Amino acid sequence: MDPQQVFTVGQQALWMLLLVAAPILGVILVVGVVISVLQAATQINEATLSFVPKILAAMATLAIAGPWMVTQLVEYIQRVLQSIPGAVG
Repeated sequence: MDPQQVFTVGQQALWMLLLVAAPILGVILVVGVVISVLQAATQINEATLSFVPKILAAMATLAIAGPWMVTQLVEYIQRVLQSIPGAVG
């Protein structure tokens, strides 16, 4: 296995990480900004007011996008495992 293959596998792994994490992180970001604007407008500074909606949004996102995320990860792992004999031999 030459260095180019190692870098390619690493790059694909980072891309897959970004692809799978993006839906949850995006939803949490949007919910956090909305809650922060509401807290600034109403001058309510309560930590649980921002924490609970983020957790609920993350759980809803996992419920909706979870099967797609698992499918993407399983397909990636299958590709990596199937490429091992070609990389070693």
